[in-house]
Amino acid sequence: MRSYAAVDLGASSGRVMAGRVSPDSLELSEAHRFPNRPVRTPEGLRWDILALYGGVLDGLRAAGQVDSVGIDSWAVDYGLLDADGALLGNPVHYRDARTEGVAEKVWATVPAEELYGATGLQYAPFNTLYQLTAAREKRQLSYAQRLLLIPDLVSYWLTGEQGTELTNASTTQLVDPRTRTWSYDIAERLGIDLGLFAPLRQPGDPAGLLRPEVLEETGLTGPVPVTAVGSHDTASAVAAVPATGEPFAYICTGTWSLAGLELTAPVLTEESRAANFTNELGLDGTVRYLRNIMGLWLLQECQRSWGEQDLSRLLREAGAVPALRSVVDAGDETFLAPGRMPERIAEACRASRQPVPVTRAEVTRCILDSLALAHRRAVEDAQRLADHAVEVVYLVGGGTRNALLCQLTADACGLPVVAGATEAAALGNVLVQARADGLVGDLAAMRRLLTRTQPLTRYTPRGDATRWREAEARLATR
Repeated sequence: MRSYAAVDLGASSGRVMAGRVSPDSLELSEAHRFPNRPVRTPEGLRWDILALYGGVLDGLRAAGQVDSVGIDSWAVDYGLLDADGALLGNPVHYRDARTEGVAEKVWATVPAEELYGATGLQYAPFNTLYQLTAAREKRQLSYAQRLLLIPDLVSYWLTGEQGTELTNASTTQLVDPRTRTWSYDIAERLGIDLGLFAPLRQPGDPAGLLRPEVLEETGLTGPVPVTAVGSHDTASAVAAVPATGEPFAYICTGTWSLAGLELTAPVLTEESRAANFTNELGLDGTVRYLRNIMGLWLLQECQRSWGEQDLSRLLREAGAVPALRSVVDAGDETFLAPGRMPERIAEACRASRQPVPVTRAEVTRCILDSLALAHRRAVEDAQRLADHAVEVVYLVGGGTRNALLCQLTADACGLPVVAGATEAAALGNVLVQARADGLVGDLAAMRRLLTRTQPLTRYTPRGDATRWREAEARLATR
């Protein structure tokens, strides 16, 4: 049995998980969890990257001696380094307002349909491509000699070596999903210097050894290698989908819901672009064909607004509220920015002439019904656009703890939902490290180990699908 540390940085918290793996066993425990609190400065919304790195070091100390370290995080954001390798300011948060109106400027040079055909990435205002276009207006970019995506930046600080891991690079809107390398033509036409990026790495590649200073601070005995994993947390989470061979859809739940299919080739049609599906790269030549949905961010922001910590009570009370009384579009950019979430949900219901949720339970039920409805639309649309029917939906991530959301998703999709792998990103992270060590085989073998070792809960669809179609029609005519 070997030991691995999975550094898993999410948009609201970070964690270092300790994994122990043998060919027949997989154990995961939390070594250290720490908050991820963005900071609003006079310049805008920024990540507190030093606090996150401090949390990583504390977590490695708590994890104890390990055979390898892997790092995954949210996508699209980056840090800029100067010629000496020093960080040029705190990384900008993807929810910062700097990219407002930038997409239209990009499309004036490369039309949206052409951009999608070359990169396969859905439109999102915070894609790295738009962030870099916005950054041209600031001097900071002109001083930069290197751009490192967030997990690659943490890896660099741990090892002193630079690289750009492929699954996360595919979220920049600068990678061709067919060739699985940079889209040089798009970058050149938009004036983006791909020389800013470090060389591409694949999941499983070596990413350096922990520096002596890191070993001293964490109490670890070297050499301790860092292994490139699926450094986009969704890539790691999809790798941890406990599928058993049947055609499946997946929903990775957390601050975001990522719902879609695992394919062997991208879908680059105009219909796919219009439906706002993305083609991100996964392990072993796979494509994560999915749609981004606001996810539990909606509820997290409401809880923050209410000062409500007792999620169990909220869910219990929401379960008693009539189903599908009011729904909102959980993919609407209206809900992207922080603040006033209960009021914004009420305003959306009022604008669509639905009953306005008033109590916390009513708002919570509206959010959960809306998420289940968005999951339904994504799963149905993905099957149609990719011509790929599925028999089951696997739900992984933090939403697996929310039994009401899992059941509503099964009801909405009209398919069985298998919920498991709550810490899916960390599990996928650990398994890639174990595979690099020769303990685990291919992606199918990784998933077989998951199904043998992780608890799974199956939700069978209930009720009539008609009411979900009616709720969907309400949003379509708003």
